[in-house]
Amino acid sequence: MKYKLIVVDMDGTLLNNHHDVSQENKAAIKEAINKGIKVAIATGRIYTSARYFAKLVGTTTPIIACNGALIKNHHNDEIIYCNTMNKEDVIAIIETCKKHDIYFQFYDQENFYTEEIKHSSLKYHEWNLKQKEEDQIHIVHLENAAEYLKTNDIQVLKFVVMDENLHKLEQVRKEIAQLDTIEIVKSWFNNIEIMNKDVSKGEAIEALGKILEIEKSQIIAFGDNYNDLSMKNYAETFVAMGNGEDYVLQKADYITDTNDEDGVAKGIRRIVFEEADA
Repeated sequence: MKYKLIVVDMDGTLLNNHHDVSQENKAAIKEAINKGIKVAIATGRIYTSARYFAKLVGTTTPIIACNGALIKNHHNDEIIYCNTMNKEDVIAIIETCKKHDIYFQFYDQENFYTEEIKHSSLKYHEWNLKQKEEDQIHIVHLENAAEYLKTNDIQVLKFVVMDENLHKLEQVRKEIAQLDTIEIVKSWFNNIEIMNKDVSKGEAIEALGKILEIEKSQIIAFGDNYNDLSMKNYAETFVAMGNGEDYVLQKADYITDTNDEDGVAKGIRRIVFEEADA
């Protein structure tokens, strides 16, 4: 079989709009694993959230989390790759956010830091109420994030800024972009995501491929948004979801059905398994 590694984004890709993995997607992934194909999750989410879904679909391939800043084995907690942000950059970004009164959050491997419980932090708070302790996201509610960072050794992997006011969000993006030691991408219309320079899902796929001794020609990746596009440079085939952003659809090698129509399963069956009627 041509492909030996399938890489899937989570939100808008593997997960449907109810934030669940469909039975069809689970079945296709299980079949791929049974055929000896590695399946890796590549997400902008914090590692602990990605770990839950990796266990759910039954993959033991290392997880790519925080847009590629972390690659980690969830079955033995082995860290394969970790690229943290400079503390000075994180503090400068916090100060910019505070100046514009805009929501922000940041992650290390296990902890989710925020000054306000809203947007993603509120969703994770609600998630925690329904989960076993081992699957909960550890939310650290800070009074003053900048001061906390100055006095604590936090290895920040990713920083997120969110607001429904897109003009304000763009203004903050422009100011933050003056830092030349960071990467900025988007995973949704109302956010910007910031990592250390040269961190991307694509770079992480390249690193994972080398570890697994799998060539680019044997890798297929699925995604829907701007932060997924870097995967195209490190995979033989980049598959965009039918619900993907227009720019992503234009760059894709193949467009599958939407995340609510089992697009990942259909893409795997059509391209990886070469089932004509999938």
